[in-house]
Amino acid sequence: MAYIDPGRRFRLTGHSDIAVSFEFFPPKTEKMEQTLWNSIERLAPLEPNFVSVTYGAGGSTRERTHATVSRIVKETNLKPAAHLTCVDATCAEVDEVVQGYWDAGVRHIVALRGDPAAGVGEKYIPHPGGYQSTADLIASIKRIGDFEVSVSAYPEKHPESPSWDVEMDVLKAKVDAGATRAITQFFFRNEDYLRYVERVRAAGIEIPIVPGIVPVTSFKGISSFAAKTGASVPDWLARRFEGLDDDPKMRELVAAAVAAEQVMDLVDHGVSDFHFYTMNKADLVYAICHMLGLRESEAAPEPVATA
Repeated sequence: MAYIDPGRRFRLTGHSDIAVSFEFFPPKTEKMEQTLWNSIERLAPLEPNFVSVTYGAGGSTRERTHATVSRIVKETNLKPAAHLTCVDATCAEVDEVVQGYWDAGVRHIVALRGDPAAGVGEKYIPHPGGYQSTADLIASIKRIGDFEVSVSAYPEKHPESPSWDVEMDVLKAKVDAGATRAITQFFFRNEDYLRYVERVRAAGIEIPIVPGIVPVTSFKGISSFAAKTGASVPDWLARRFEGLDDDPKMRELVAAAVAAEQVMDLVDHGVSDFHFYTMNKADLVYAICHMLGLRESEAAPEPVATA
């Protein structure tokens, strides 16, 4: 049975109670910043439940993440969720970041253990003076402010988890510490997600498990990332993108169709909330939402200020 998270809803042709959220990453250059804000402006009228902003490996984008979420608070009606990790930082340093988010008006944090500065797939070693786990991080976040806290979930099991029992124990510890929602790593086989939700419910965990959906803008890129995170790339997906390496327009069309097909199947299984990894590319995600029947609200948010 799908858990329906309360929040804003949208009209979906033939269905009801569909909600979306979008993930962005902080820009590195002035040109990338313009692309990001163009994407936010494009997607804002869909009134997502929230928009999240990532936090680089080893906390490498800390200042840029803070600047981005602060600007979203000041210049839009969107509700930002700031990613936060406990990698390569002391407890005091992390707490300072959390307090800074609260002071900036941010009320939602995506709490993650995080990847080492060396990148995804490298061995995680807790900072000797830092938080040792995501659950520890969440407990501190909740002490500092009444934040909504989202966490990660892994339909195919985290690469470092020795068993499903351990996987469930880790998620339960996050919930016990104060997590209110889990967002999954991307996946392409819906049966993996559905089985995962069954495991979670059987373990007595009742928070929403929101599927993370990634449009495949680069099959080579997503395959490489999947190999590091333990996500499977099925043969049928490879065949969909076969021969399209030098045809970006066709890749976008195929990517939109594949993602829409995946989400529509999940809707048919009773899933109502979706989190899109946008890669800061609005048009593709907007097209997918349109195919799902989502339409701009009549009372759309105020335009994003770009000056």
